[in-house]
Amino acid sequence: MTQSSSAPRTHHILYAAAADIVLTLIFSASGRSSHSEALTAGGVFLTAWPFLASLAIGWLVCRLWRAPLRIWPQGVCLWLITVAGGMTLRILSGRTAEIPFVIVATIVLGVFLLGHRLIAGLITKSAARR
Repeated sequence: MTQSSSAPRTHHILYAAAADIVLTLIFSASGRSSHSEALTAGGVFLTAWPFLASLAIGWLVCRLWRAPLRIWPQGVCLWLITVAGGMTLRILSGRTAEIPFVIVATIVLGVFLLGHRLIAGLITKSAARR
């Protein structure tokens, strides 16, 4: 059975999932650093878990394995679910979600989750033309 040219390649799926996870961890670590919180693995995980859980839910809801590098609608759907779910889980776990944090998280996660897809999509298209 051959893979159609429109079907995502396994390495695109693995890249997108890994990049999403790593960038979400970087977002969490940078937030902790900017607030002078400890950059221990446990501390970063404490900050990251609501967003990582929401990221996983977003992958399922948006069925990102079908088009892992597509910005619209998959990437935007993933971004919004990650932010909204992350904030909801933070609040439900007794943490805060102040408006400035929501704004910063929305912007940073948008740049991260959509930005790497934009760059990867451009590279993929460029390579396909050769």
